[in-house]
Amino acid sequence: MADCVLVNSKFTAGIFNETFKSLSSVNPKVLYPIPNFKALDQPLETSADIIPPNKTTIFLSINRYERKKNLNLAVESFGMLQKKLGNNKGVHLIMAGGYDERVLENKEHYLELMELVHKLGLEDHVTFLRSFSDSDKRTLLSNCTCLLYTPDKEHFGIVPVEAMYMQCPVIAVKSGGPLETIEDGTTGFLCPPEPERFVEAMEKFISDKSLRKKMGSAGRKRVEERFSFGTFTKELNSVIEKVHTGSSSNSSVLLFTLGLALLINICFAVLYVCIF
Repeated sequence: MADCVLVNSKFTAGIFNETFKSLSSVNPKVLYPIPNFKALDQPLETSADIIPPNKTTIFLSINRYERKKNLNLAVESFGMLQKKLGNNKGVHLIMAGGYDERVLENKEHYLELMELVHKLGLEDHVTFLRSFSDSDKRTLLSNCTCLLYTPDKEHFGIVPVEAMYMQCPVIAVKSGGPLETIEDGTTGFLCPPEPERFVEAMEKFISDKSLRKKMGSAGRKRVEERFSFGTFTKELNSVIEKVHTGSSSNSSVLLFTLGLALLINICFAVLYVCIF
């Protein structure tokens, strides 16, 4: 009975059509979520506890400590990279993510990742952060060389967009939302979920120190053009106008639609923190 169905990516629209086959007449509209720009624009606060000193290249992973986020890929890729580099002390990996002691999977997976790091002999090269603040996230994205985004078939993924806004390039799995947010070879790299392919992309940032700045600038520009508040507002307004034109001109319908639009906007602006 809905006048319009909104989804957060073209990938999700495809999943919608595959799942709700009886709704073949429904064509979902894509409305991309946007980062909380106000939070990302706050001044940086340096923290010696977060950024390890004397490191020339720092890779960063931001995701909840859940197995479906495929965090093993980041650790295994980094381990393979270090093996190729001969245990380079200037290269580091930071694993940061949402963590709740009350959630059994968070606790279990955190320990599994710690065990994997120990198995690969990476204890001196990997830092784990749990339930960090917005200020910490700004510091991480501003100081790290590149973000490793490992979920496969993620419906959208707000973290890569936040990273690009903070001028941090992204290496992501070539599926789902990142196919729509990351411009391969320009704002980062899209790779199959295989350590060998991730390592190939990671090596580029080690061999070419200027790549971080070049891709970072391109990423910021892409977010401002495609995932800004202005773009979100324009797209949402277009949806509202089409729904209103195609339905009754009753003012109550318009007011309800505008109220729903405002609610969606607030959810994207405030609840995005739950994504990672």
